[in-house]
Amino acid sequence: MADRIGCDIAVIGAGSGGLSVAAGAAMMGAKTVLIERGHMGGDCLNYGCVPSKAMINAARHAVAWRQAAPLGIRYEEPEVDFAAVMRHVKNTIAAIAPHDSIERFTALGVQVVQGHGRFSSPDTVTVGSNAIRARRFVIATGSRPSIPPIGGLADIGYLTNETVFSLTERPVHLLVIGGGPVGIELAQAFRRLGSKVTLIERQRCLPHEDGELSGILLNALRDDGVSLYERTEVIQAANTVSGIVLTLRRQDGSEERVAGSHVLVAAGRMPNIEDLGLESAGIAIRKSGIAVDAGLKTTNRHVYAIGDATGLSPFTHSANYHAGVVLKNALFRLPARADHTAIPRVTYGDPELASVGLLEEEARARHGKITILRWPFALNDRAHTEGRIEGMIKVLASRSGRVLGASIVGPDAGDLLQPWVLALEKRLGIGALQAMVVPYPTRGEVSKRAAGDFYKPKLFSPLTRKLVQFLARFG
Repeated sequence: MADRIGCDIAVIGAGSGGLSVAAGAAMMGAKTVLIERGHMGGDCLNYGCVPSKAMINAARHAVAWRQAAPLGIRYEEPEVDFAAVMRHVKNTIAAIAPHDSIERFTALGVQVVQGHGRFSSPDTVTVGSNAIRARRFVIATGSRPSIPPIGGLADIGYLTNETVFSLTERPVHLLVIGGGPVGIELAQAFRRLGSKVTLIERQRCLPHEDGELSGILLNALRDDGVSLYERTEVIQAANTVSGIVLTLRRQDGSEERVAGSHVLVAAGRMPNIEDLGLESAGIAIRKSGIAVDAGLKTTNRHVYAIGDATGLSPFTHSANYHAGVVLKNALFRLPARADHTAIPRVTYGDPELASVGLLEEEARARHGKITILRWPFALNDRAHTEGRIEGMIKVLASRSGRVLGASIVGPDAGDLLQPWVLALEKRLGIGALQAMVVPYPTRGEVSKRAAGDFYKPKLFSPLTRKLVQFLARFG
């Protein structure tokens, strides 16, 4: 006989978004149930953001000896202990895990139910012998790697982000399929840790980012020694006596074979929405994920969906943002709506590439004539003091000065982007960025400098010169 559990809100999935909903709901007094079939913390903690950034940081230290030489500091080329690097990755996960643990959420008042949750009716989810009825449900089941239909791929023992961090021996030659953020980040990290790396992308690498700025990051990968194949498709994979061989086909129809020791598939993500009993709950799906309205409510008015399960915005910070929208709607009945205009995105290469809002082609299509503002790091004093002058900021503004989008490539670009995220969120004009006082010398000055360029045509026009000369004579 099933054990019946009643609650105010039940969350399916203990990744970043689900944990945020559960913690917020419990702390605000709602009786909360959290359902998780795997590891607490989801993809971000166990297979994504946390382990990848720990590995990227180790890889950055591995090339510090090269970057310090122009400053007059010389080191011996380091010896990379790959097994120790991977222990660092595991230790980082372990250090953060208590914050996402069953024990912490139980202490917050959340009832954690372990197992696979499935809707058995519009208002009930079954987990093993438990039948959970809730006033509101939140689906936060995340996503998993998408595996392209490449012949022979299933037979070669490929890696994904869910398995690559379990390696204890460094790959001799890593073949990366996919040139999105995950592929770019891990390709550079493994190369810096001593692996030979080849990356293959069927379009251009980082296709959803500004081509001008992404080119700077891609050149950095080439400088590190990563072999990049763009507009090239993998059509076959095979195990041979010389290792794994991928057959590549370029857009002109020519073919080439590359051999390596390991293959990492980083070709996008797909939502985890199978076997949830969505039909029994009257919840519709679309190609990208669960169908939701602006308030993240599904076609079942008692059920919400957030994060990667919706396919709306594939970032941890998006899932956390969705959690806040759902809490307002589900607990307080406020008409909160999800607005993705100001959702930032960052590729954590070296240099970083960060963007928010529209890209150049999108801005031109929607707004016609736009103003493009650029400011290179080569004109920034702090960049010169650190010997890192690669990179630039590119800002898009309407004719009236409304901020439409911004992209930055350079060290710490993700942090430098944040004023532009605020500008998009609050619909600020370019003048707000130009007027802010920034400390000197900081890289943050590039934002103020770029914004200031918007006013140069008028400020330094012949008419202005005549006015100043008139006032100097008669004022």
